[in-house]
Amino acid sequence: MTDLIEVIQNKFPDLVESSHSQCGDQTVVLKKEGLLTVMKYVQHEPSLHFNMLMDLTAVDYWAQLRKPRFDVVYHLYSTTKNHRLRIKVQVSEKECEVDSLTSFWPSANWFEREVWDMFGVKFKGHPNMKRILMYEEFKGHPLRKDYMYNKRQPLVGPVN
Repeated sequence: MTDLIEVIQNKFPDLVESSHSQCGDQTVVLKKEGLLTVMKYVQHEPSLHFNMLMDLTAVDYWAQLRKPRFDVVYHLYSTTKNHRLRIKVQVSEKECEVDSLTSFWPSANWFEREVWDMFGVKFKGHPNMKRILMYEEFKGHPLRKDYMYNKRQPLVGPVN
């Protein structure tokens, strides 16, 4: 099994914040400004060839009072090499934005819209950053840990 962490750390030592491997899952935490550089590399490097973005989500660490508050989590898969990699980028509540990966993997389009809708993380350069699960008038982001679940929302009637 290729040590994907080692490959990325050796290539981008200044962009890797941390890494770990647990139960065969390899994870690299990147500096936010290095996301596009590293993702382009792991997609196009023949020895890695991560040609599939399987999932993109976020985690809110509000209850733990962690700074930065959010992790944006990318799950990559190589169909030719049969290996997986998890890449994380930490995002603060104040600067809640990360670069879009829609130009690398078209599937990022819907994933990024979902993360925006549910967590409020914006994706710079996204071609259509609008809600995908909630209606446009919905206030807030329901998967944030500080979202008031009993908050009243605007009522939206039928469109004529």
